[in-house]
Amino acid sequence: MTATSLPPNSAPRVRVRANRLVLYTVLVSLTGLFIGPFGWLVLNGLKTSAELAASPVHWLPTDFQWQNFADAFNLIDFLGYARNSLIIALIYAVLVTLSSAWVGFGFARLEAPGKKTLFGILIGSMMLPQMITLLPTYLIFAKLGMVDTYWPWVFWGLAAAPYLVFLFRQFFAGLPRELEEAAIVDGCGYGTIFWRIFLPQSWPVLSASFVIAFTWSWGDYIAPQLLLSTDKATLAVAVMTTYVTSAGTPVANLQAAASVMYVVPILLIFLIAQRGFVAGMSTTGLK
Repeated sequence: MTATSLPPNSAPRVRVRANRLVLYTVLVSLTGLFIGPFGWLVLNGLKTSAELAASPVHWLPTDFQWQNFADAFNLIDFLGYARNSLIIALIYAVLVTLSSAWVGFGFARLEAPGKKTLFGILIGSMMLPQMITLLPTYLIFAKLGMVDTYWPWVFWGLAAAPYLVFLFRQFFAGLPRELEEAAIVDGCGYGTIFWRIFLPQSWPVLSASFVIAFTWSWGDYIAPQLLLSTDKATLAVAVMTTYVTSAGTPVANLQAAASVMYVVPILLIFLIAQRGFVAGMSTTGLK
């Protein structure tokens, strides 16, 4: 073997290492792309108002203004608005997860005329922007006297969500038919089959659906702004509307600091539930 020749197995190893290097480079780049906006938000929350308005841009604060976070927390009823957001998000997330599971079970395991057509309409409804349905929905709730209450989120939760229905339908369709056949032989109805057999099996999708629905509701600004008064407003509305000067000018550094504290609960929920979230997405064929 000459000095320049390579061992027989060295070429595949070099190729594998090169592929890994490219993969890690792409992953690090994507991580920086996704984390970058949040990092910039944190930096803005640590700047003074003058630094935010300066030109050219001050990338790093001269002195870290940690007091901005304390001011953002104390200038408004931060915990009260966070409580309102938590109540709405929990109500909606729990109800829409269960109702979507029930509808998904029906599409996956029951037979009825026009089932495929109805499922196609359901999937097609995901393309409708929220603004198209929000105004008619507001008029309905106004007629029913439900404006400035949390009842709209109860009804939205009971109505299921098309995307979550799709997740559950995909998962339930993959379970063996023998499960329900054995239950039917034992005298169980489809309600019992759903609650006692299929739903306990679907904990990965339940976890993923709950996280998704909680994020939707926690991050929603338009519906709470339209339907709720100031006392019952959510944290998203408070962050965008209450940090202003006497002239009505937004105080950007306090808004940034409050936004960081507003995002942290969602990050914690995802970090806690990430294993179930990933498992839920992979078991529904969306890996």
